[in-house]
Amino acid sequence: MTRLSMAVRSLVTVLAALLAVTAASATARATTEPKAPADFVALRSVDPTILQEIRYFTPHNFVGERIDGYRQPLCILTRPAAEALHQAQQRLLRQGYTLKVYDCYRPQRSVDHFVRWAKDLEDQAMKAEFYPNVDKARLFEDGYIAEKSGHSRGSTMDLTIVKLPALPTRPYIPGEPLVPCFAPQGERFPDNSVDMGTGYDCFDTLSHTLDPRIQGQQRANRLLLKDTLEGLGFVNLAEEWWHFTYKPELYPDTYFDFPVSTKSLIQSH
Repeated sequence: MTRLSMAVRSLVTVLAALLAVTAASATARATTEPKAPADFVALRSVDPTILQEIRYFTPHNFVGERIDGYRQPLCILTRPAAEALHQAQQRLLRQGYTLKVYDCYRPQRSVDHFVRWAKDLEDQAMKAEFYPNVDKARLFEDGYIAEKSGHSRGSTMDLTIVKLPALPTRPYIPGEPLVPCFAPQGERFPDNSVDMGTGYDCFDTLSHTLDPRIQGQQRANRLLLKDTLEGLGFVNLAEEWWHFTYKPELYPDTYFDFPVSTKSLIQSH
């Protein structure tokens, strides 16, 4: 065997070993990815009429990129939370409205992504829209970002109300000029939601559900959402008009990390 052929054989052997290791690690990742417990469901399997605009699957959020763990634009919830949301939807449909969810179950890896972003004080790409009046260095202290989220327990969702018939919302174009999330509805990023006084995920005290500066139709819209949901067992987070948790929670102390994907759900669902 020539010296050249020996070298080629050695190279082929090394490449084959590398490919085997890569394939084995990919298989390990595929088989060890966490799954949801059997009592988690896709919301659309319980109520397909509720609109879904899963913002963290898109770059239109305060980070400015798709968030880790969002494999599909999908709302996943514990079954009791999804069924209670279905009841809320039935009440609103009779009044000419529909619910729209922005976020539901959120993996711990997504929360970790938020934390990494918040610690990077240089990255303020989306500040002009989502936190124009907040110093990024204060996001933890002011409670806008935390290392754990109730969303990871599966019974919390972010949502709004849309007047029927629901008009489409144009897609966000990365790099487009940003407008403060508390600007008048006709000026801020378009959303087919009724006017809630601020956009979703607006880091500002104007997002507090009962902020006294929010009056008239904006306040009425917030109260319609709040009263409808609270009448069915949901609890609002006072600092965010869009944030509700169904009580009692099935998993009050467990923070899950399975990806947002139909593959995470038990197949019988």
